[in-house]
Amino acid sequence: MLNIKIMCVGKIKDNNLLSLIFEYLKRISKYAKIEIIEVEDEKVNQNISNLDIQIIKEKESNKVLNKLNKINKPYIIALDLQGKNVSSTQFASKIQNISTNGYSTIVFLIGGTLGMSDELLNKSNEKICFSNLTFPHQLIRLFLCEQIFRAFKIINNENYHH
Repeated sequence: MLNIKIMCVGKIKDNNLLSLIFEYLKRISKYAKIEIIEVEDEKVNQNISNLDIQIIKEKESNKVLNKLNKINKPYIIALDLQGKNVSSTQFASKIQNISTNGYSTIVFLIGGTLGMSDELLNKSNEKICFSNLTFPHQLIRLFLCEQIFRAFKIINNENYHH
């Protein structure tokens, strides 16, 4: 069974959002082993300098890298605004191709409010973007879970995707 790990900066405090995420995790568990790994986010002040932005991105990304380095040979996909836009069917094909090409673990990276460091982005096998619109990283976690579920429905030719 494929292992999927979603590595995120920050915790979700909204119980309604958590409920939706857990519902998708439950649905996905029929197809793959899925786990969310959270690292603590850094405090971001309103009047923040460019230097402070880089420092925060580095600190948060280093926490993710520490967790990432403990996973044996994962295929890493960073969710990034500069990444490639993919459709749901392309996303499903991507998951299927990764799993048939010798990878047993896919790790999706979701950065914090300020994004990810270049080092973390460069460690990824690829970068994808869900939308040219900007969304809170908490919502992206929900979107990702829904799209992973949709991908498995597409892969298995099950009714869900229209």
